[in-house]
Amino acid sequence: DPSRPKSLQNCKYDLSIFRAHGIRLQGIQFDPMLASYVLNPEASHNLADLASTYLNLPTTSYEKLLGKADSIADLPIPKVAEYCGTDAYCAYRLVPILTEKLQQTDPRLWNLFIQVELPLAHVLEGMEWVGIRIDTEFLKQFSQELEKELQTLEQKAYAQAGEVFNLNSPKQLGSLLFEKLKLDVRKTRKTATGYSTDASVLEKLEGDHPVIETILQYRTLAKLKSTYVDALPALVRRDTGRVHTSFNQTVTATGRLSSSNPNLQNIPIRSEFSRRIRQAFIPQEGWLLASADYSQIELRILAHLSQEPTLIEGFRSGEDVHTLTARLLFEKQEVTSEERRLAKTINYGVIYGMGAQRFARTAGVSLAEAKEFLRRFNERYAGVFAYLRATEAFVEKHGYVETLLGRRRYFPNLSQLSGHRKQAELRAAVNAPIQGSASDIIKVAMVRLQEKLQHFRSRLLLQVHDELVFEVEPSEWQDLRPLIQREMEEAVPLSIPLVVDIQIGHNWKEAN
Repeated sequence: DPSRPKSLQNCKYDLSIFRAHGIRLQGIQFDPMLASYVLNPEASHNLADLASTYLNLPTTSYEKLLGKADSIADLPIPKVAEYCGTDAYCAYRLVPILTEKLQQTDPRLWNLFIQVELPLAHVLEGMEWVGIRIDTEFLKQFSQELEKELQTLEQKAYAQAGEVFNLNSPKQLGSLLFEKLKLDVRKTRKTATGYSTDASVLEKLEGDHPVIETILQYRTLAKLKSTYVDALPALVRRDTGRVHTSFNQTVTATGRLSSSNPNLQNIPIRSEFSRRIRQAFIPQEGWLLASADYSQIELRILAHLSQEPTLIEGFRSGEDVHTLTARLLFEKQEVTSEERRLAKTINYGVIYGMGAQRFARTAGVSLAEAKEFLRRFNERYAGVFAYLRATEAFVEKHGYVETLLGRRRYFPNLSQLSGHRKQAELRAAVNAPIQGSASDIIKVAMVRLQEKLQHFRSRLLLQVHDELVFEVEPSEWQDLRPLIQREMEEAVPLSIPLVVDIQIGHNWKEAN
């Protein structure tokens, strides 16, 4: 009954439990977990902590309740009843307190909660329920192919190093790199077992010896194989033949969604091997998969927030913004693909607060060249530079930053920090409004689209970064495509147009 208002802690979970029993749960008007997340994403949002913080009530955790029992079914009913009753009571009591706190902190936070996060929980539950079909036969063959490739890389590494060693042993690898090959020990650090050979160390060593690149390739492929190619088939549910990922709505500090079992947000797409994993995601028989991806959304948000005239004009005229930046940096009309690549690196580097050293490493240029590139960028895009400095000044004064829709991220200890730690926090503070606004935009689009999709058989399956994946009934595509384009591009009005690239195919890779 939608006219009976309901408040539920983690309502997405309750929606799925009721759905599994054939009941459509309606009338959800509050979720303390989501309200807490909107108030402060980095606080704890579990009910026990909320009850302690806002109600001064001690509660029992589920783990403590269970104790050594195998399941809740093994416990005495009165004990379980008290636990359940306390949960319901706390959720009920938290409603007026968190409502007032949201409205008093900033009315936009209340709107974000009511108009975006709460309806989004329904959207995500629907996506989790449907799941996505997996081609297990393809993954089996792909696993065998990767195994052969890993063996080839192993032999290559042995030849380059001049000896056989275990590529999966950090101790043997550290000994090889820093004792036998005498690579620069200043680029690593001592651990309990020897020298560190983690990703950050290998990144610093790139170019110092041919074996480094081979080890990096090996690690990337090995992770790809174990995390996705071999793991995905085990996650396919027998009753549906699909993988049902869990979308986490209250985990990231920036407002972005994350996913687990499997983590689809981390599927790499840089290499041909990693892109091929997407080939394993397929639609139901006779249907198609469509991918709708926001084009350069973070750069567009940066242009809107900074009101940098050159960027705004570039986006409004439909010019390629990386080519535009390259022309400004190199002061010529015709630029090479290499010059455009450098411009792309610096465009995105600015969003993430990349300094000269990191830029030099990433772009493969000298430190002096990197400093000169950054100087020229700040000179040509003075509005961007002014916006970044203004954001730093704002967070130093107020202790938080906010997105286009008012979502906040707090940096309470900034005044107590100095040096590298303070710089790292300031970089995160500058990035948060950009990344958080991108998150807000795609969430609004998802809520709007779900409403429209009720009139279609086609459905929304996945959200990965700035991309939405749909399972499409072919006869509906002619009507569905313009609808997706419109709802995504008009989700939140900016001073420059949002652009969405849409592709369709027989698997996720084809639709990219």
